[in-house]
Amino acid sequence: MDWFTSIIDQIRNFPELLNTLLEHLNYGTIFFLMLLESTVIPVPSEFVVSPAAYKAASGELNVWLVILFATLGANVGASINYIAGYYLGRPVIYRFANSKWGKMCLLNQEKVEKSEKYFDKNGKAATITGRLIPGIRHLISIPAGLARMNYWKFLLYTTIGATVWHSILAAMGWYLHSIVPQEQLHEKIMEYGEYIKFIILGIAVIAILFFLVKRVLKNKRKEA
Repeated sequence: MDWFTSIIDQIRNFPELLNTLLEHLNYGTIFFLMLLESTVIPVPSEFVVSPAAYKAASGELNVWLVILFATLGANVGASINYIAGYYLGRPVIYRFANSKWGKMCLLNQEKVEKSEKYFDKNGKAATITGRLIPGIRHLISIPAGLARMNYWKFLLYTTIGATVWHSILAAMGWYLHSIVPQEQLHEKIMEYGEYIKFIILGIAVIAILFFLVKRVLKNKRKEA
């Protein structure tokens, strides 16, 4: 059982490991952390992509590669959730959400059900807009899998949503480089994060309206 003890120790030390990875951001750690963030592990993307873009503004990284690797990581993590929803089904997902492991990931059945309702209400558009909404962003892939949405459409919409989100975070990090020293970065990210929420909600509303109008026009063409 040494392997099991080793896994438990790694989980207990995860906050320390996370801080270490956040302090040493590169393309590999960006990919890995965004992979985790898109599963059920609580990794705040704001404190990954924005600081990475902050470093890019100083010439340490390339901001376009920051967005690329963040989005690739998000796609892999989202695909894991999609596959879990597709093959495991609702009872197993709920059981995990209510388990001790689920609670360690700040997960519960209510959060999963909330993401399902959002997906059911907004259809395919939810896969794009859901990537922009806190509390739903990392879970929206599960109802897509439960609904057995076409994987390639799911991946396309996930890529669009993740790219928009990471571009906004990268723009914030790049901008902050010109106005705040590094020791104040996290504090400013939290402050500007409130403004970003309004921008995100606006983008989400526009995207949902676009898909709704598209659906109505498609139905009218069919009727004609």
